[in-house]
Amino acid sequence: MSDDKPHAAGTVDAGDTSERVGMAVLRERGLEPEELREKLIDAIGAEFTTYYYYTNLRMHLAGHEDYKEITEDARLEDRAHFELVAPRVYELGGALPNDIRAFADRASCPDAELPVPMAGDGGFDTDSLSAESILEVLLEAERCAIRTWSEICDMTHGVDPRTYDMAQRILQEEIEHEAWFVELLSMERDGEINPAGHFVRGEPGDAPLSTNRRFNDSA
Repeated sequence: MSDDKPHAAGTVDAGDTSERVGMAVLRERGLEPEELREKLIDAIGAEFTTYYYYTNLRMHLAGHEDYKEITEDARLEDRAHFELVAPRVYELGGALPNDIRAFADRASCPDAELPVPMAGDGGFDTDSLSAESILEVLLEAERCAIRTWSEICDMTHGVDPRTYDMAQRILQEEIEHEAWFVELLSMERDGEINPAGHFVRGEPGDAPLSTNRRFNDSA
């Protein structure tokens, strides 16, 4: 049996903590880890801000408890996407922006704002607010997320298995989210049945594909 260990050494010197083999192998495969890292920060900036904006959108779906429940699933799963990928930014030698405003500004998708102006009393002018207009905002936010994670899947497929695994799991959930809001908006606005197959997650925001880790499973 040969004593050769072909992977015991490489371009990073033993004990050198200024370099990361996990980044070096990406470069060897033609992917610049710094470019990927910056795209990931932009992508999870969108997931984080969407979690915030969906909170507001859900609050204003008064009288539509079924819509609220589905929006809550999407809201919490977007938070799970942020939490899944944030460690990968650090593994690629980066960090999240220290200023949350700078982080939000970098988001790869537009703000999913409530589609009415704020009123003078600090609340919102809800006279023209409708479930239809909220569902339209939710739908377009999911479509932007699909485009974002599809690009990251394309960048990493066959090159960076770790990031690809995360991105494709998030993408699958974002595609589900789009289908949910297509179904709801089709009926709310057009009176059309456009099934998505959604019933309910096991728990709100279950994120069956993207949850980083679950606690107390053995309890």
